[in-house]
Amino acid sequence: MTERNPDGMTEGFKIPRFRLPGFVAAIGTRLPQWPHVVVLTTGLNAVAKMKLLPEDSLALLENRSFFVEVLDTGGQACFTYRNGLFRPLFNVPATPDLIFRANLSAFLQLLARQEDPDTLFFNRELSIEGDTELGLIVKNMLDAVEWPQLPTRLPTWLPKFPIFRH
Repeated sequence: MTERNPDGMTEGFKIPRFRLPGFVAAIGTRLPQWPHVVVLTTGLNAVAKMKLLPEDSLALLENRSFFVEVLDTGGQACFTYRNGLFRPLFNVPATPDLIFRANLSAFLQLLARQEDPDTLFFNRELSIEGDTELGLIVKNMLDAVEWPQLPTRLPTWLPKFPIFRH
């Protein structure tokens, strides 16, 4: 079973800090971006349907636009929350309400609750731009999520990949 420390971060399951090679982002930016936003909004809607996101916080996201960029993959996703659903935005607004930028490892560490947004932000591994109040709402909402338990260790074959070696 994965243990959580007093800050709610997971212990035992460690996603290493890594950066994918530059050619991955060079290729990724040339690929269609719509699959990213479809997968992201589908996942967010599943999490909302499972009641893992506080409904009062979700109401504060109504009609706001969000842009997520995974720097080392070249992936981008823009979405909104409207009428109880996260919805893809296939045309990125000139100034989205909130922008998140980080490498894949930082986003995975957030998801696994290995790192909190504040730590990643102050270590310059996560960039957050836009509406400060909205950013705090999203941060607090993510902090409040009780994710299902994750495995306590990486599969034995995963550390053999070069990106996981320092």
